[in-house]
Amino acid sequence: MAQRVVVDPITRIEGHFRIEAEMDDNNVIRRAYSSGTMVRGIEIIMRDRDPRDAWAIAQRTCGVCTTVHSFASIRAVEDALDIRIPRNANLIRNIMIAQQFIHDHVMHFYHLHALDWVDVVAALKADPKETSRVARSLSSWPKTSPAYFASIQNKVKEIVASGQLTIFADGYWGHPAYKLPPEIDLLAVVHYLEALDAQRDFVKIHTVFGGKNPHPNFLVGGVPFPIDLTSDKALNADTLAIIQDAIEKMHTFVYQVYLPDLLAIAPYYKEYTKLGEGLGNFLSWGEFPVDDIRNVDSYLVPRGAILNRDLSTIHAVDPRDMGQVQEFVKHSWYDYTVGDDVGLHPWEGETDLHYTGPKPPYEHLDIKEKYSWLKSPRWEGHPMEVGPLARMLILYASGNTQAKALVERTLKTLDAPVEALFSTLGRTAARGLESAIYVNAMRGWYNDLIENIKTGDYTIVNTEKWEPTTWPTHAKGVGTTEAPRGSLGHWAVIDNGKITNYQQVVPTTWNASPEDQKGQGGAYERSLERTKIAIPDQPLEILRTIHSFDPCMACAVHMVDANHKTLGTTTVMPSIVVQLFSKANRPTKPILTIGDFQRK
Repeated sequence: MAQRVVVDPITRIEGHFRIEAEMDDNNVIRRAYSSGTMVRGIEIIMRDRDPRDAWAIAQRTCGVCTTVHSFASIRAVEDALDIRIPRNANLIRNIMIAQQFIHDHVMHFYHLHALDWVDVVAALKADPKETSRVARSLSSWPKTSPAYFASIQNKVKEIVASGQLTIFADGYWGHPAYKLPPEIDLLAVVHYLEALDAQRDFVKIHTVFGGKNPHPNFLVGGVPFPIDLTSDKALNADTLAIIQDAIEKMHTFVYQVYLPDLLAIAPYYKEYTKLGEGLGNFLSWGEFPVDDIRNVDSYLVPRGAILNRDLSTIHAVDPRDMGQVQEFVKHSWYDYTVGDDVGLHPWEGETDLHYTGPKPPYEHLDIKEKYSWLKSPRWEGHPMEVGPLARMLILYASGNTQAKALVERTLKTLDAPVEALFSTLGRTAARGLESAIYVNAMRGWYNDLIENIKTGDYTIVNTEKWEPTTWPTHAKGVGTTEAPRGSLGHWAVIDNGKITNYQQVVPTTWNASPEDQKGQGGAYERSLERTKIAIPDQPLEILRTIHSFDPCMACAVHMVDANHKTLGTTTVMPSIVVQLFSKANRPTKPILTIGDFQRK
């Protein structure tokens, strides 16, 4: 007999997600299984659409990852139609993508992940004077007076005394795995609240360049916002000043709040430098071209793969190679017409919802059969981890000067070897370290944009091949980017001016994939192995590692109710009825069950 912990839904993520962890008699996880519990459908909606409109649909894949899906979609179409964008457009796109990174990483750390390490209730025991001393020792951030920390602490006390923890509800407060001194708990809680305000400044970059946020406007062939220094309806001196101010505020917050908090919290959880890796295989499509997206060697973040922790070799990767990138559905709720043991490159991918076998509900996942709406993407047959850790490892291994300095400083703070990078804590730290790199790069791209405008170059779009009369009757393209959560690719096939096949392979599909036909699990599944659960009814340890990936299930599986209502009930098997929840009314607290099962 073995015990299985079921956490469903995992909260503080985007989307609907279930983890089942099989534990031994000492409550150590020996196997884990990852299930995306929404059905996929965006690719079907894309069929027969004008490829110039694809980005507007693709960005609705998610309310968080809108920008990166738009750019992957636009790049796929531009690749298929051989459209090259102007220099101004490339610089603006780099700034917009980097802004998405900084915004996403800061929000993820404080609002989705920090509470796995920070005990909000324990912060009420803190001495505000000591918190002030600690804060001043960490950075020059101005909001560090004892009175300021005491005022925030009193507000939190009022919330707790009311019996309604509102945004801090449903945490495992008081769990023995929390190790921070109360003063650092208070510091992090205060910065949690400050980060809510900071994002209002961050998003101004998207609202200027894209007209709004979320879901900014985009354009195949360039960017939609014209440059005209004499017009109040275009990019002019005033709007350029707004962009510069937002970049500077992002830079200040990353260096004076985010990074210092990471380095203050991490030393108390050094055991997580040895937990949470799993695969040892890492993939990056690369991002931030100096000029043309086709010039892969110019990317700030290199394209490549690392296998078996070997940092001495970065393998060349090609998203166009039919043998390198394939998706499998052996344990996914889809059926391929060619059979479930065959992998398909995305240009040949199938996402038809014609699977008729058993699906949810379930007491436990039937891990010998199909158990997820996620497919299993593989690179040259290997399950890969994508995301901040993959990018930082490839930056570090490729000799990027800033990456090496940041990594070595972090390892010195933790008094840890380089192997500590391959872990839950390494993944969490990597998100902050790459934020420092990108926010510095944003300054450079902004200055380059200003200098280019000064030369009189106002060009923002290439319309040379924008009309269908200029297109070939058959074309296919791939658009890749590095989203905050990892490697994102859109593959488009265009026939007679319309999309005939469209496939997205998103970061969470790579990381949260179920086992493939060889029994190889994805990064989530393998990362939980060997983790000891202190209190099975309160699996904080599972949340720490899963949240370190920042799951985005809405990207990995694509259909939710737009009307914020219960979708209804459906009988899937005799005598079994499942309640289908929309995102708005699903349970907010993880529904956790512990059961015994006989492993067959």
